[in-house]
Amino acid sequence: MKKRVISLLVDNTAGVTQRVSGLFSRRGYNIESITGGETADPRYSRITVVAEGDDDVLEQITKQLRKLVDVVDLKVLDPDNSVTRELVLVKIRVSPEQRQSVVTLSDVFRGKIVDVGQDSLIVELTGNHDKLEAFLRLLSGYEILELARTGFTGLSRGSDDVRFF
Repeated sequence: MKKRVISLLVDNTAGVTQRVSGLFSRRGYNIESITGGETADPRYSRITVVAEGDDDVLEQITKQLRKLVDVVDLKVLDPDNSVTRELVLVKIRVSPEQRQSVVTLSDVFRGKIVDVGQDSLIVELTGNHDKLEAFLRLLSGYEILELARTGFTGLSRGSDDVRFF
């Protein structure tokens, strides 16, 4: 199974996210992650979808997305020519003796402590998927109380393929 990161520029209208996700559910395709938000131009939103499948399934997904009326532009984000990021918030149970080691580990990964409780810390970390996975693996000796991930968002590198509408 392969993964494909697809960046969609869509009309910023009510229901557009439902129409994009509905395309996947109607055809039995799985969405690994989906993120979206308004662009610098409020007429448009950018939706980033990560899909998994074989070459035929991924090509079919791409073709079907291009057919949606709301889709203004579609880019498949090549890992070598794009920047993708994800945000993770992780709440970790820590004793007073463990607190400094978690803070130090977070610093190494350029994480930020965003909340300190009597027996827990919340760490905010942004980066590529591999960085976040490495951080989470290193937390295996601690109890993770809660975890929230945003999913991928990304842009292609350079300005060659930027389109103005």
